[in-house]
Amino acid sequence: MPALKTTDFIATVRWIGHVPVEGDTILSSPSNQLDLGFDGPIGERHAGRTRPSCSRVTSQHPRGTEIANVRQLSVVSSEELAAISVDMGLDSIDPVWLGATLVIEGIPDFTLVPPSSRLQGPEGVTLILDMENRPCHLPAREIEAAHPGKGKAFKPAAKNRRGVTAWVERPGTLTLGDSLRLHVPDQTVWPHLGRSRA
Repeated sequence: MPALKTTDFIATVRWIGHVPVEGDTILSSPSNQLDLGFDGPIGERHAGRTRPSCSRVTSQHPRGTEIANVRQLSVVSSEELAAISVDMGLDSIDPVWLGATLVIEGIPDFTLVPPSSRLQGPEGVTLILDMENRPCHLPAREIEAAHPGKGKAFKPAAKNRRGVTAWVERPGTLTLGDSLRLHVPDQTVWPHLGRSRA
């Protein structure tokens, strides 16, 4: 019995980015194509089967512990980027500043889709959405450099809108304009979720 439910929500790939292996900024470079292996985007800084743990998982692992890499990609939505820019008083948010891998369009409240959902594209290339990519100071630093005085507004404006991290379930290639269908876990919401977050 399938554990994932195919939905009618279709996203369109509007932007593709690539974070170079060299360097220490999060800035990504625009690209027309994304080649994905099981280790993630080929030739990209966030690729790899494992990674050092970061602030997202310090409750589970000391910083720098080698863990499985479920942060191979950063996926954001054009709708949420537009909402962030409005709240920040900017004309637009350049996905380069966020170190984004993909900007998609067409899924409402994209950051809040259930963890373990899939985005499946042409020829079956499939991404597993891990969890919300919480706003942090790194994009704020890049925004501040481009728009002095605006960087501090990023974290509150991007709350629940920063997109998600993802990893490759099935390799393939994505190009601009490709369609990605959303598949969500066919699972009842855990009744103790509220208590666990208290």
